[in-house]
Amino acid sequence: MTAGFLDLEPRYRDYDKSRVVVLPIPYDATVSYRTGARFGPRAIIDASQHVEWFDDELETETYRCGIATQPPVAPNASGPQAMHEDIHRAARRIVRDKKLLLGLGGEHGVTSGLVRAVASRYRRLSILQIDAHLDLRDSYDDSPYSHASVMRRCLEYCDTIVPVGIRSRDISEQRFLRQSGITPISARTCHTSDDWMDQAVGGLGKTVYVTVDIDGFDPAFAPGTGTPEPGGLDWFQVTGLLARVARERTIVAADIVEVLPLGGQVTTEFLAAKLAYRLIGYMTGASGRPR
Repeated sequence: MTAGFLDLEPRYRDYDKSRVVVLPIPYDATVSYRTGARFGPRAIIDASQHVEWFDDELETETYRCGIATQPPVAPNASGPQAMHEDIHRAARRIVRDKKLLLGLGGEHGVTSGLVRAVASRYRRLSILQIDAHLDLRDSYDDSPYSHASVMRRCLEYCDTIVPVGIRSRDISEQRFLRQSGITPISARTCHTSDDWMDQAVGGLGKTVYVTVDIDGFDPAFAPGTGTPEPGGLDWFQVTGLLARVARERTIVAADIVEVLPLGGQVTTEFLAAKLAYRLIGYMTGASGRPR
């Protein structure tokens, strides 16, 4: 990988001096519909080179905190479990160095390795999941490390999960919800209720990992994804929630996954790049002012 996130000058992308580390993971071996999310990290990083460094919401140049971009985690042909271990090892070093981690997928299956690494430092971790799908199957296509099982695996490392934007689930996931205590906030609720953000934030603990599956957005705003679902969230719903979580909790790591570049347009990867930069601002404390 050549230029890093935002294509910063050396003093702002130096690993030792940076507060934030971006970890690209170009992997999509377990996807079940359209392939191509492995090209997402490169597309997001390319798009980031056209994102303005001054954030108009946060009113600051967030990049000054230092944002280092690591080499991509290479796909492992030995299978999803081996890939999980590789991701965990790469992320664990970043976490041990006390950096703020931002993963860029790739498919959603990459999240479990990242969460496992972050949970080794933050024992009472909760997860905010922005997603169209629950991803709570115990196994899918004979793999417990499938993208459709990723949040089930994450439950092995965290206290709780708050899924937001959900509008698709399997009957096995519905049964699991009854015994797990997880209460998803549907996309319909986000569009019709005045207190859905209260519910989301109230379900989170003090330390939060944020995972954003790009299909949590309505496909009108993010068409470039492998499993688009109608009726999703918009930019201000997603960033409004993230800003509030950052003010009332502590976001310690995050990822953005499932970006699948489409020929002839860059809508999705630019949205993801802008969201990544905004998330970095939230994680580094730039969101303290009420909007």
